[in-house]
Amino acid sequence: MAYCPYCGTRINSNEIYCVSCGKSVPEDIHTRSKEYKKSFNTWWVLPLSVLLFCITFTAGSYWFIDYQSSKAEEKLEKGEQLALEGKYEAAKKYFNDCLRLTYKFPAANQNKQYMDLAIQIDSLIKDAKYHIANEQFQEALKKVERAEGKLNNMDGELIQKLIEDIVTIRNKAKVAQIKANINQDSSISKLKSVLWQIEAIQNEKAQTMANTIQEQIISHAFSNANEALKQNQFSIARSFVEEGLRYAPESQKLQSLKTTVEKEKAAFETAQQNRIEQAMITAEEEHKKNKNDAVEIVKIEKNLNKQDNLVVKGKMKSVATVPITSVSLSYNLLNKDGMVVDTNEVYIYPDTLYPDEVGQFEFTHYDLQKALQVKINKVKWFLN
Repeated sequence: MAYCPYCGTRINSNEIYCVSCGKSVPEDIHTRSKEYKKSFNTWWVLPLSVLLFCITFTAGSYWFIDYQSSKAEEKLEKGEQLALEGKYEAAKKYFNDCLRLTYKFPAANQNKQYMDLAIQIDSLIKDAKYHIANEQFQEALKKVERAEGKLNNMDGELIQKLIEDIVTIRNKAKVAQIKANINQDSSISKLKSVLWQIEAIQNEKAQTMANTIQEQIISHAFSNANEALKQNQFSIARSFVEEGLRYAPESQKLQSLKTTVEKEKAAFETAQQNRIEQAMITAEEEHKKNKNDAVEIVKIEKNLNKQDNLVVKGKMKSVATVPITSVSLSYNLLNKDGMVVDTNEVYIYPDTLYPDEVGQFEFTHYDLQKALQVKINKVKWFLN
């Protein structure tokens, strides 16, 4: 195919004139067209090849970069996982690998720096564990404080894990320290002083120890309160119970004993009041008896002595509950007609009669020789 050199109209191979402009077409126009077509085909291959190369190179570059990014991301995720597991050295290696693969993960560089910090803290924690094992508790707590100081004003999941590790080792040091102190002095006063300290430590071992200490305090309080209760020392018993409840407020054993103490106290006071009232009644009855019926006549008899004088004698017994003194007996002497012949008062001896003691009396009537009957008129005494 050829074209008119004058107007550019397409010319068939058998045409010698251009149908558009009418000019004569050169004889070699068709030959030049073939050469041009061949030249055109040759120059078209090169740019196409370059284009294909560029496309292939670009696609390959993108694929390589994407592959590198994917591998770097895997390294980053694996490193973060190892970090959370506490394998900081291994995690640091993965973060370094990530940085070698691509620069597009600044988090890897930051995590690498965190690993350096975590390795330092892990070393301090290991030192603290060593000191705890050797009962060097103050040294252990100093290591913990240093580790904690390195995390000031920092946050994140890894930082939270490190804080939890620090709290765990601090609690372990405190529990071990308290346990060692108790082994040296296990008195109740010592147990009371450390109970609230150990209850503030939030771990299972501390709570188990706190429960054991509580049981010891409860047992001590219950034993002392029970002993005081048996002796009716209710205030002392109640103080022991209340002291125990300060350290073990949920103890049903002590709460039950507290109720028992109050009931026993009320029962004792009621019984005591009844005893007082009964004692007052008894005392009143005794007083009446001592006042009105303190003595009883054991015997009384009359005889004539060798001089034919009338002798009146006898015995009297004290039935009082207190000593009585100056006991005297008044009596009448009656003749056979029942007429009073004489009246007399005689004192017994000894002068003081104690409860159930027997005293005697005797009197001689020199002017009377006969008397048919002695009639007691009155008995007098004084309460001592």
